[in-house]
Amino acid sequence: MKLATFAINGKQHVGALTEQGLVPCAGAANDVADVIGLGAGGVRLNGLVASALPAVDPASVTFLPPVLTPPKIICVGLNYADHTKESKYAQPDYPTLFLRVATSLIGDGAVLERPSCSDSLDFEGELAVVLGSGGRHIPKERALDCVFGYSVFNDGSVREYQFKSPQWTVGKNFDRTGAFGPYVVTADELPAGAKGLLLQTRLNGEVVQSANTDDMIYDVASLISIISEAITLQAGDVIVAGTPSGIGWAREPKLLMRHGDVVEVSIENVGVLTNPVRDEPASDATSKR
Repeated sequence: MKLATFAINGKQHVGALTEQGLVPCAGAANDVADVIGLGAGGVRLNGLVASALPAVDPASVTFLPPVLTPPKIICVGLNYADHTKESKYAQPDYPTLFLRVATSLIGDGAVLERPSCSDSLDFEGELAVVLGSGGRHIPKERALDCVFGYSVFNDGSVREYQFKSPQWTVGKNFDRTGAFGPYVVTADELPAGAKGLLLQTRLNGEVVQSANTDDMIYDVASLISIISEAITLQAGDVIVAGTPSGIGWAREPKLLMRHGDVVEVSIENVGVLTNPVRDEPASDATSKR
């Protein structure tokens, strides 16, 4: 099942994509996180559609991040060997983890904002893992049981700020730089661990990143298990599993996103995440000073 969080006619809904269109689910669910407890593909989850409102055209809605305020957004750096080779780093023997904040998130179709203080906004197409359950010290062999579904993520990175210090936090958390969605595909619809899927990023229609999720150094089960050694994972947490080579910052000359660009990230059988790029409005920049 493909689930989305969206707005139409001034109202927010959770809905499922069907042959008839996007079906808003009846009830008080606010976002995909509110239906996670019903399980992936189970009878109760399917019942949301059976008791739902009339279908709408997906083209007529405003997509929001599927999970609006995840308890945690844990991102993984250097998880594709070819990307590590194009960076200044040696391949670490432990996942490179950093956090994103929910205020950086935008949905499919929303503006990916190039901040006024830097022209170094870069693209990073990635697989997002949405957890349906969690815990501590999760064995690898049981880790995939924690996965509710998978989505698409663009980890927009302001490189100048990412590398101002050894910590990447600021460059990875500018407002409106983390695109997420449009759908969460429940885990039962995909290969275990979302393995074997083609991931591509396109800038203005040109393929700039292309890889297979099999190429990840730490697969989904390994990431869940390793992270849970230190951090209690929760339902609704999102793990953003890393980007392959081809980032604009590593190119010569650099290929950075500009006002008027359109960036797309696609993952086979998961979806296509599309966002226009715009400069931060001058009024916003002034109000923040």
